[in-house]
Amino acid sequence: MRTTPAVLVFDVNETLSDMTPMKNAFTESGLHETLSRVWFAELLRDGFALTTTGENPAFLDIASDSLHRLLTQTLGPGNYQNQTNHIMGVFKNLPLHPDVAPGIRKLNTITQLVTLSNGSPSVAESLTSRGGIRDKFSRLLSVQDAPCWKPAAEAYRYVSRQTGHAPGDLMLVAVHPWDIHGAKTAGLQTAWINRSATAYPSYYAQPDVEAQDIIELARTLQTT
Repeated sequence: MRTTPAVLVFDVNETLSDMTPMKNAFTESGLHETLSRVWFAELLRDGFALTTTGENPAFLDIASDSLHRLLTQTLGPGNYQNQTNHIMGVFKNLPLHPDVAPGIRKLNTITQLVTLSNGSPSVAESLTSRGGIRDKFSRLLSVQDAPCWKPAAEAYRYVSRQTGHAPGDLMLVAVHPWDIHGAKTAGLQTAWINRSATAYPSYYAQPDVEAQDIIELARTLQTT
């Protein structure tokens, strides 16, 4: 029988934050809304590549540079600093998914909550504060203070050291299958948030728990 984890470790970007407003930000800047997904995937790809070569790049630096390159590739040569600033401003001020605040408040009554993001700690601080749930998290951790980005195993071991709990006593909560896979191979329990009702990749380590949102995750853990 599965036991309630000592600590729930939440991914931030897309797991807690709702990136829907990025579509409007892109169209307002002359780009098709679908390019918001391309941009985010490319910045993750480049961050992962730098991690494999032993670097720990700043998320917002890569995000901004990737965005400027995308604008240039799509719209042609020019000065796109205003568009870059606008889109990055929206990214830094995204809302929570509707299920997050009520789900987090329920989970906070069950166990300890922390975050672990590849992004900036300031973004997590601002997001959780605006959403009224900052006080529900005991720590806002970021790979900025760890040796590498997720899904490298050492990023998850960093949380283990910071919380004082063995990896097996932690449960990563994320929407990204690559994050679930990384945490699972590092020895953590995992919970996949499947808001889009898609199939989980068969080639990744399977999650211990699957839930359609944070509220359902809270219900599931309350019954263990």
